[in-house]
Amino acid sequence: MSLPDNGAAWPPPQWAPYYDEMRVDDAWYSGDPRRLARVYAHHKRPPERRRLWGRKSFEHRVDQRLHVPLPGDIASTSADLLFADMPTITVEDSATQTRLDQLLDEGRAQQTFLGAAEQAAALSGVFLRITWDRDLTDRPILSVMQPDGSLPEFRFGLLRAVNFWRELDGSDGGTVWRHIERHEPGRIVHALYEGTPDNIGRAVPLSEHPETADLVDSLDTDGDGQTISTGIRDLTAAYVPNMLPNRLHRNSPIGRSDYAAPLHGLFDALDETWTSWMRDIRLARARLIVPDGYLRNEGPGHGASFDDDREVWHSLKMPPNEGAGITLAQFEIRVEEHRATTEAITRQAAQAAGYSPQSFGLGSDGQPVTATEVDNRDQRSMVTRKKKAGYWRHPLADMVHVWLQLDAVQFGSRITPARPHVEFGDGVAESEQSTATTLDLLNRAGAVSTSTKVKILHPEWDDTSVQAEVTAILVETGAAAPDSIGRYPL
Repeated sequence: MSLPDNGAAWPPPQWAPYYDEMRVDDAWYSGDPRRLARVYAHHKRPPERRRLWGRKSFEHRVDQRLHVPLPGDIASTSADLLFADMPTITVEDSATQTRLDQLLDEGRAQQTFLGAAEQAAALSGVFLRITWDRDLTDRPILSVMQPDGSLPEFRFGLLRAVNFWRELDGSDGGTVWRHIERHEPGRIVHALYEGTPDNIGRAVPLSEHPETADLVDSLDTDGDGQTISTGIRDLTAAYVPNMLPNRLHRNSPIGRSDYAAPLHGLFDALDETWTSWMRDIRLARARLIVPDGYLRNEGPGHGASFDDDREVWHSLKMPPNEGAGITLAQFEIRVEEHRATTEAITRQAAQAAGYSPQSFGLGSDGQPVTATEVDNRDQRSMVTRKKKAGYWRHPLADMVHVWLQLDAVQFGSRITPARPHVEFGDGVAESEQSTATTLDLLNRAGAVSTSTKVKILHPEWDDTSVQAEVTAILVETGAAAPDSIGRYPL
């Protein structure tokens, strides 16, 4: 694909179906009623325009439609399952590991991964990118790029290049400025285009827009545009699919969204149920129906009113046989029907997205549970988590390797870059009581050493810390005497 040709349609026709799907997923993920109404009111398929969010809202009425943010909860739950606990990322060289830990901490890697995983769940996948800016920091920068602003190139299912694009400030209805950032093995190419909403237009110098002008001094000009050499052979971007295969595009390496069951109909039904429930509450407000004679004339042009707090009334000019006086009108609220429908839709949506209903608070009594009970209740969520961790492990390792290489090449760090080993935890933490019970049973059976017990209790400790704790325990308990050089048996 390389850089777009002048005058090419935008977005490229082959990517328009993906972008259309992401636009709908993004509207649900955002939780913005105005965006939902805009997407469905102008949907190209008439049946979609008849959904709750596709119906016309009259200007003189307050829009009473309500949105339940279940799509956002699904995406957030996916990210929490993956990165609430940071995966273990290790290399063999100790100096490299020390620098890697510093990069992960200062680069806020866990926060970046949490945000990326949430967006990937909603939009089918994300791109991880490593770049640098010496004016901002003295280390490479890990960032997340959105799939609806990317044009990847795959070969045998592997990413070999990608164009990231964005619309710049100053674009209006007629002119659109687009910045293209192309990542290839060994280099990054930048280009600026002046076009229209549906056409890329023509390539112009980066200096013609203030947001790209500061790139000119750091780039080299060649026949393909303005480039910068990365100094390494690896690609400085990686694609993380949310899940595969993509059911609408089976031969595509692009992932599928958690909403691609599809769940849009269930989301719309949930919003309609919630809107109906709130409508019942509005209609069920107690209202008083009174004869005309009970109304107080407020004067010409001001109508009449009824004071329902008044305690003493003067005689009214009305026949004694006229009606029954004040009548109370109050309708029934269908609480149980709406609650059951809401829970059923939520349960079905969660299961279709690959999660256990318990992950969304359904079927839980709020009591503390053990890790085994959590596994049993959240089995479907745990299976989905393991599947997604498999998609994340290799791109994450690739980008951390690139991070270390750029740190050495571009910033002179004295390390030995190596591809790290990435290990996700089990996602379930044992309670202290459960861990203590397990250790007690193992100790009674004589099937565990003091060293192993300490490692089970403190899996995050290194060997030096474990040895120190074992020594302290043996000294306090008098369980063993030191050998000739002062060491205690483990």
